Amino acid sequence: MSRATGVRRASLLAPRTRALLEEALVPPLVAILLALVIGDLLILAVGQPPGQVYRLLLAGTWGNAYGLGQVLFKATTLVFTGLAVAVGLRAGLFNIGAESQLAAGGFLAALVGLALPAGTPGLIAIPLATLAAALGGAAAGAVPGALKARVGAHEVIVTIMLNFIVLALLNYIVAAHLHVPETLHTPEIHAGGVARLADLIPAFHGSAANLAILVAIGVAALVGWYLFRTRAGYDLRAVGLQPAAAEYGGVDVGRVWLRAFLISGALAGLGGVNFVLGYKRYYEEGFAGGAGFLGIAVALVGRNHPLGVVLAALFFATLSQGGLAIHAVVPKQMVEVLQAVVILAVAVTVPEVRRLLRGSRGRTDA
Repeated sequence: MSRATGVRRASLLAPRTRALLEEALVPPLVAILLALVIGDLLILAVGQPPGQVYRLLLAGTWGNAYGLGQVLFKATTLVFTGLAVAVGLRAGLFNIGAESQLAAGGFLAALVGLALPAGTPGLIAIPLATLAAALGGAAAGAVPGALKARVGAHEVIVTIMLNFIVLALLNYIVAAHLHVPETLHTPEIHAGGVARLADLIPAFHGSAANLAILVAIGVAALVGWYLFRTRAGYDLRAVGLQPAAAEYGGVDVGRVWLRAFLISGALAGLGGVNFVLGYKRYYEEGFAGGAGFLGIAVALVGRNHPLGVVLAALFFATLSQGGLAIHAVVPKQMVEVLQAVVILAVAVTVPEVRRLLRGSRGRTDA
């Protein structure tokens, strides 16, 4: 290839790259700014200055080591559940079952940890329990995936129903056979677990942050590679955009749907490692705490892109932890309202901002 040809190709790629970055970054930023403006009005409505409330929120999260550790801990689970929902949406599937898939992953990780001898080294125990978490989530995701692929059952209805079934089944098993007396959790795992960040960074002492955050970042990078650098990821995205066209091009749509649900469930299940191995060291009823459902918001705000999911997870984790810091001056429900406002702002403004960006580029090109 001649130098002139290379320069010409680079000149063609630069506007396209800039356009992609604009559509990826500008619409969510506009939505978040709009949500903050609405948040200001809500804070003023309860008689408090918005600047003071936001300062308290930041001081209680990114402004001290303990708060930052808690943000990282909460963001870790949200990265996994956000990726789970994002992969499903990329395939044209709405996975509402991340909550039960997360619980199934945590439960299987706890079972493996309990089954291993107390002296099992962490280099053996951690990978085995992590693999069990992925398999637990994948098993919960296989049911809606198989039903969607075989009989066309709507995944939203199936995953919603499975949330009740899986969570009730796990709670029964723990309450009837595995719980510590007078509690609703399993015995503590004595095999090697995930190290806490406090063990490496003393400033995080007291927080629940652990090295599962590194696993989450690595998994996000792996999901990005799979979606945008592999043939299987291309097929998945093609099915999500237009199943009929993908099938006409030779893609087995049913197989892609099943594979997408298996991956989605496994990603959600991995989130259980954060709590079971990295924090409490046991499975506890209700440990998910709505993280599976909040993963839907994370995926939507992150525009179903792994990098966007990581950033959105940090944002929602900051709001969640910040709610503890500001509840003395505003109602604690304010954070939940802000989260809902962000979601609505993204849903309303992102398509319009993208349309305006494309229109402005069209006029510039003309």
